[in-house]
Amino acid sequence: MPEPRVSVLVVAKDEEHNLGACLRSVAWAFERIVVVDASSRDGTLEVALREADKAAVRAFDDFASQRNFALALAEGDWVLAIDADERATPALEAEIRACLADAPAAIGGYRVPIASVVLRRRFGYSGTQHDRPLRLFRRDRGEWTGLVHETVALNGECRTLESALEHHTLPDAHVFLEKINRYTDLEARALADSGRRFRLRDVLVRPAWVFVKLYLGKQGFRDGLEGLAFCLFSAVSAFVRAWKHRELEHARAATHAPELGVHRSAIVLSAQPGRAA
Repeated sequence: MPEPRVSVLVVAKDEEHNLGACLRSVAWAFERIVVVDASSRDGTLEVALREADKAAVRAFDDFASQRNFALALAEGDWVLAIDADERATPALEAEIRACLADAPAAIGGYRVPIASVVLRRRFGYSGTQHDRPLRLFRRDRGEWTGLVHETVALNGECRTLESALEHHTLPDAHVFLEKINRYTDLEARALADSGRRFRLRDVLVRPAWVFVKLYLGKQGFRDGLEGLAFCLFSAVSAFVRAWKHRELEHARAATHAPELGVHRSAIVLSAQPGRAA
């Protein structure tokens, strides 16, 4: 029986310095597909054209749609979704090969542990080391849903791998604050679109609860000063999200006008024939 083909899917924006290493860590895959956010301002697209088997540019609307667009380009039997700041280790590659070689038909996908390196420090407590997102699944058994923190709607059973993806994220405060600003825009819009009303406790209570949960509940203090910074920034993110939600509510109440949707467009720029053949 031939080895199952794995298509690696990456969505990226302003990831010039991460994308190359990410793609090289999955050079063993049947194909590597990158969908670049059309608003990227650095050399992400050039890296994708050089390193990936397929590259496309698409105007961003939400994360699930970006990933589903990449999924539509895939030709492998299985897809592995990774972020540009993640790396697949040799141990993960070996485990994926072994699991897929004799995966029962009832198995639709696998959860993959995430090992965090945040603010250039390996986290053991308050990072993503407890996360087990569904990242590997049969191409015809799943699709992404959700505007911001997207998840896979899977048809089939799910198991969990032992080996982890290495996640080198948020290297400094500047990048952390940029991510907070970008994600809270999307989160606040999703809250407003859902009809959920702003509540005073969203700014008075929830940020403090986020800090206590991470710093004391998950023992973020054991991750050193970087752990303290991560927990504080996470609390700030909760406050900023709530405040932006409030601002959107006020703006919509003042105008009573529906917002214009994002125009969706995409261009597939490259495919390297012969690699996946």
